[in-house]
Amino acid sequence: MVFGQVVVGPPGSGKTTYCNGMSQFLSLIGRKVAVINLDPANDSLPYECAVNIEDLVKLSDVMVEHSLGPNGGLVYCMDYLEKNIDWLEAKLEPLLKDHYLLFDFPGQVELFFLHSNAKNVLMKLVKKLNLRLTAMHLIDAHLCSDPGKYISALLLSLSTMLHLELPHINVLSKIDLIESYGKLAFNLDFYTDVQDLSYLQHHLDQDPRSAKYRKLTKELCEVIENFSLVSFTTLDIQDKESVGNLVKLIDKCNGYIFTGIEASAVEFSKLAVGPVDWDYYRVAAVQEKYMKDDENIDDNE
Repeated sequence: MVFGQVVVGPPGSGKTTYCNGMSQFLSLIGRKVAVINLDPANDSLPYECAVNIEDLVKLSDVMVEHSLGPNGGLVYCMDYLEKNIDWLEAKLEPLLKDHYLLFDFPGQVELFFLHSNAKNVLMKLVKKLNLRLTAMHLIDAHLCSDPGKYISALLLSLSTMLHLELPHINVLSKIDLIESYGKLAFNLDFYTDVQDLSYLQHHLDQDPRSAKYRKLTKELCEVIENFSLVSFTTLDIQDKESVGNLVKLIDKCNGYIFTGIEASAVEFSKLAVGPVDWDYYRVAAVQEKYMKDDENIDDNE
């Protein structure tokens, strides 16, 4: 049984930086890590990858040969990878005995909520190689400062969760920069727990561009709330405490926490539902550390 993470998210959300930082952290705590780069457009890797899709297909070659743009080229590359899944399976076979796998995927979001190629690749690997994977969906935390962008991020997260059909964790990455584009309208837990989205309506109405789509926005918010699936955890990849707490959650999500334990079903159940202090580190500690307090600002003035 092999465990790992599937790292996805829109461009600029920090996927490659995440894979680099996560691989370093996991190595420090004693795990052998193999990073698999499945982004044919990523030709500048900060980490040493065990498998690189560019050995199979290169985006630049595809664009020239088939007269495609970058988006069409990436779809072609994923389709090519699916048709040559035997190549990837052969590359992964030597790593299955003792490695923890990190899959670094492209940032083209259509691959994960519209097209089926990436999903088919993952499903084939899960079934053929008996992998236990968790999808890590990264969203740039600064999107919370714009209500319209935040709702878009919620829709993207929901669509990706439903499409991939894997154990799934949504992550607000770069949490240390969350207020770099403006102060949040609500406390952090409003955004991480996806609370009553009707409160965002007033803020959306302040923007003339958003006000005319008021009815559409309301309906989209109701879709998100009716599914009631989306919530976020937080991450500062440069903070080892933040990474460590996220690893605990991932291990519980994909079952790594149960490896090497010989116990009854009752003991497993106790371990699975046992209390954790993650919620404090996910929200309260993050808000104290990275978000400005209005009272403190007033006192200083």
